[in-house]
This record gives sequence, C-alpha cells and structure tokens, in this order.
Amino acid sequence: VGARERGGEFSDLFDFCRRLDLKKVNRRVLEALIRAGAMDSLGPNRATLMEALPDAIRIAEQYLRDTAVGQSDLFGICDSGAPAAGGRYRVRQEWEEEQRLRGEKETLGLYLTGHPIERYLPELKQFISSRLVDIKPTRNQVITVAGLIVALSTRNSKRGGKLAFLTLDDRSGRVELAVFPEEYERYRELLVKDRLLVVEGDVSVDDFSGGYRISAREIYDMEQARARWARRLVVSVEQERAGNGFMDALARTLEPFREGGCPVAIDYRRADASAALQLGESWRVRPADVLLRKLAELAGEDRVRLEY
Repeated sequence: VGARERGGEFSDLFDFCRRLDLKKVNRRVLEALIRAGAMDSLGPNRATLMEALPDAIRIAEQYLRDTAVGQSDLFGICDSGAPAAGGRYRVRQEWEEEQRLRGEKETLGLYLTGHPIERYLPELKQFISSRLVDIKPTRNQVITVAGLIVALSTRNSKRGGKLAFLTLDDRSGRVELAVFPEEYERYRELLVKDRLLVVEGDVSVDDFSGGYRISAREIYDMEQARARWARRLVVSVEQERAGNGFMDALARTLEPFREGGCPVAIDYRRADASAALQLGESWRVRPADVLLRKLAELAGEDRVRLEY
C-alpha cells in the first residue's frame, strides 16, 4: 500500500516486484498472492504470472543493486511507471479450474472465483434427487445428493469400529453426513477433505442442531458415480475430422481406460447421413476426468458427452 501511494498503481508483476522490499515480501508471499488471485489485474492469467515470477524477482534485485551503486539503467527502468528491463510475459495457458480453485482454498481458506462442484452440475442433475438446500426428511425413501467434504471428524463407536461425521457443501447449502461403522469400513478411502462425493442415504432431523442429517448407505466419488449411472460415453465426429489419423488417435486415447464398464459410442455425421456406432464390449472404459479432458482436446469441447 505504501509503495502504491508513493508511486501510483502497479502496472504489472515486474513493476510490483521492483517497487517493493523483497526482503519483506519474499517469493513465498508473492506465490501465495498469485494463487489467491490478488495479482489477477497485473498479468494475463495466474499461470503466466507464476512462470514470470522468477524473472520478475531477478530483474528487481538487479535493479536494486544497480540503484545502490548509482548505476543508471540503459533502458530507463528508473522511471517508476515503466516496466523493468526485460520484463516481458511469455503467455501460458491458464491453469485448469481445479488447480485455480485449489490455490484459492490453500491461501485464503475458501473458494473465491467458483466452487469445485460447479463444473459437474450438468452431470449431477441427471441423477441426484436435489441440491442440499432443498432436502427434506424422508420416510423409507433413499435420496441421492452430492457435495464437497468441507469438514470431517471420526470417533470410535460404542460397539467397536469407527464412525465419521462429514459436512457436505454444494454451494446451495450444507448438511451433515453420518457414516456408521459398516459403511465407514467400506468407504473410508473416499472420506478425504475437499473430495466431491455422491451419497445415497436417508434424511432425518438432527435433534441437537435442529438441521437435517443424512445417514449414508452408498458413497461414490465422481468417477464411480458415472460408472453407476451413465448409460454410455458418446463422442461426436464430423466427416471432416474423421480422417487424418483421428480414429487412431481416438483408440490411443481410450486404450489406458479400457478396464472400465462404460460403453462408448461414436456419433458420426456427414452432409448426407449420420450413424450411431457402438464400440465393442472390449472398448468399455473407466469414465475418469482425465479421459473426458483428453477426448475433448481431441474431438472438441462440445463433442464429448455422457448420457444418463
């Protein structure tokens, strides 16, 4: 704030580093500021800022050394409003949303520019009963909900074994999830903070808090939920794209995921005809996020879908 009041707004990351005392604001602090989003106005995106940081620090330190001995910079970097010499961004593709949000949570303790569940909502709506804000107590009826684990505690039960109490958050609301010993033993590997879960269970009133509580019956991560509810994975291909080795590239992309059970279909289209081609049983796949991302890179962002 002091540097900004003395010299005006910062023009970019190079200007920022050059005008601050880097003994007080060190590299670790600068990295945290970038991950938190505090530097978003100083560069193209966070990935580019993070890559440029070592150069920005190096240039700033050189500038301070030169200033200390009274050396005038050939490029005029002593003008406080000008970028430091050699301060050029090499623009990089922005981080995936998951990485960006994780950086915000690690530095701020909260998600600032979104919520990890948002990119899954179009899928989740195909098989969940409701958002958390809309759940109601049920009698002899199992509901399906999804949420991010934002709090987790375990304790020993009176009869032996462990039980867990989780707080799920889907940005519309929060609810406590109780996982009793039998279910805890089955699903303990999935009970990790910040993981997205899909849960089948019963809703009841929590007499202690006055809110609702879900007692878990079945728990899935997102990949397992897809395997449970998705009917098939469809890749749309136009005639123009089908050549030039596309089908070989498609086979190579599917190959590492062929141990799964989700059928794969090709929705092929050309000007005068279209066809739905179901791949054989041996081409059933595991519908992981990384597979969907690779297929979208190959076929196009809007050319890959899971049908429920």
